[in-house]
Amino acid sequence: MTNTDAFDAPLTLDPDAVLIVIDVQKGFEDHDFWGPRDNPQAEQRIAELIAVWQETDRPIVTVQHASSSGPLVEGTPGYALKDFVAGITPALHITKTVNSAFYGTPDLHAWLQERGARQLVVTGIITNVCNETTARMAGNLGYDAVFPVDAMHAFDMTGPDGVTVPAAELARATGTVLHAMRFAKVVTTGTVLKAAGAQISGE
Repeated sequence: MTNTDAFDAPLTLDPDAVLIVIDVQKGFEDHDFWGPRDNPQAEQRIAELIAVWQETDRPIVTVQHASSSGPLVEGTPGYALKDFVAGITPALHITKTVNSAFYGTPDLHAWLQERGARQLVVTGIITNVCNETTARMAGNLGYDAVFPVDAMHAFDMTGPDGVTVPAAELARATGTVLHAMRFAKVVTTGTVLKAAGAQISGE
């Protein structure tokens, strides 16, 4: 199986699969602070996932990051969720100050256990930071984590050696590790939407 085939492998989507929308906040539009990003279609893909979750009455969890400095400080314009996310009514809203959505308030793991939910679809910002950390922890906790890697984006980052790694390479590395080490099913948004559509139509 090639990597492309893996993206297109059949996916079964649980009727109560939880969509976790991480940190889709206006502060990430400050590219003077964050630098270049990849995947300009990320917001459109996230919106497509939100729409199918609403259409199929599946639960959506929104997550909002409160930084101590920078563009995501609570109370500043950048802290606000982007409009297409702010306009939805989630089943749960989490605020956090660290990377993993599992270390926020209210407690995500406790909420999921209460519901008996086992499958999580992780989307949002940033691919290789909060999204990856949440997906890794989901896998460690025994959840069936799904990672639609085109429904998120990363930023260029500079390492301790002074070399700047492009966002697309960081995103690819994240997808590679999550897939190879079986933390999550790394797929495309289209694969998730197809799974939702197949379930709706009874195919």
